[in-house]
Amino acid sequence: MTGAALATAVAGLMAAARDDLAGLVAIRSVADGVGDHPAECVRAADAVVALFAGVGVAGVRSVRTADGSLAVLGHSPGPAGSPTVLLYSHYDVQPPGDPADWADDPWTLTEREGRWYARGAADCKGNLVMHLTALRALLQVDGTWPVGVRIVCEGSEEMSSGGLEALVRSDPELFAADVVVVADSGNVELGTPTMTTSLRGTGSVLVTIRTLETQAHSGAFGGPAPDALAALVHVLATLRDADGETTIDGLDALGTWEGAAYPPDRFRSDAGVLDGVGLLGQGTVGDLLWARPVATVLAVDAPSVAGVTAAIQPVARAVVNLRVPPGTDAAVAQQLLVRHLEAATPWGARITVEPRTLGQPFAARTDGPAYAAMAAAMESAYGRPMVTTGQGGAIPLCTALAEVLPDAEILVLGVEEPGCRIHSPGESVHPGELERAALAEAIFLRTLA
Repeated sequence: MTGAALATAVAGLMAAARDDLAGLVAIRSVADGVGDHPAECVRAADAVVALFAGVGVAGVRSVRTADGSLAVLGHSPGPAGSPTVLLYSHYDVQPPGDPADWADDPWTLTEREGRWYARGAADCKGNLVMHLTALRALLQVDGTWPVGVRIVCEGSEEMSSGGLEALVRSDPELFAADVVVVADSGNVELGTPTMTTSLRGTGSVLVTIRTLETQAHSGAFGGPAPDALAALVHVLATLRDADGETTIDGLDALGTWEGAAYPPDRFRSDAGVLDGVGLLGQGTVGDLLWARPVATVLAVDAPSVAGVTAAIQPVARAVVNLRVPPGTDAAVAQQLLVRHLEAATPWGARITVEPRTLGQPFAARTDGPAYAAMAAAMESAYGRPMVTTGQGGAIPLCTALAEVLPDAEILVLGVEEPGCRIHSPGESVHPGELERAALAEAIFLRTLA
């Protein structure tokens, strides 16, 4: 059987892929426990069970994890002596934000200018559909799967609440595999096959500063009265130096990146940096994105401008997210961040810093047979050699799986590329990228056998 036959099969399955994706993105599976979202997450898990069972994966069911979310698991053993490949994705999505920021309904798959738009179209329901399409293509062409197939689809990845990682550690037999394909990443640019070999770890903290018992009139008390909001601004400003480099006491910020380069002009376009606004830090974009720590202020609690009153604020809060490269212990780095924030607090203000999320960094093996097979499969599917990249985000499951499956190769890839704008209004996936990625996976599974 030839790769051309698989390519023809995948192309013929793209209409089904679109239908699958349209059905999945219509389910508002935000795992934040708010409103009707818990019921929607259950509905999404049921839909994923039905899809993989319909493809032919055996024993597909949902399993409740420690954080209350449902993980979808299934396992079809392969021919005697063949390896088992675990195919991972997640069905939960980020909140869509303000619907007014979307050109179309975020829960309706909409085609515009050659892309498919919806929340979760790429991250990660598009990756889930990639797995489905690859499995269908192999069945259509070969009549069987040449390897054992294990399905793991997570229900709370975006919340970083650790339910699936806890299940991995408590019941590792559910995840037994020789190779793991983590489909929650993507390519450095559209049409360039890419393997993610480095994931930064992450840790968020909630910072609260208190200075007064209650609000005080700014005319009567402004000046000597300590302002909690000003104190918070002062503390947050110490997280970067004049060049914009992250400066947390005790945390190394001199790492360098050896993988594929990320040209500054392309980064500016991908990130939507405004004309005339400079990039932060010293070094290459790759150094700053994938080889060094960064602290980002994600949110601040402060009075709204629309309802402003002439009052000194007694309390102010912020969420700070820290990301660290492989080789740095995320838990140690998070404690360094806590101590840095406490030491930077002015005027004797009362500060509390509460750790919220934590995920360790991950570095993938690049010397194994599965890595080589995937590189060859990607080159065949895309028509150009595979490159490697890092990712600023964390996928905590990778670290957990590496612990319980020390001999398995973990490959991180997917349908995402900068044009997808994941986590942002107007998220989308390019159907051509989904098609190429599914073909690469199908070729890989056949080659691995």
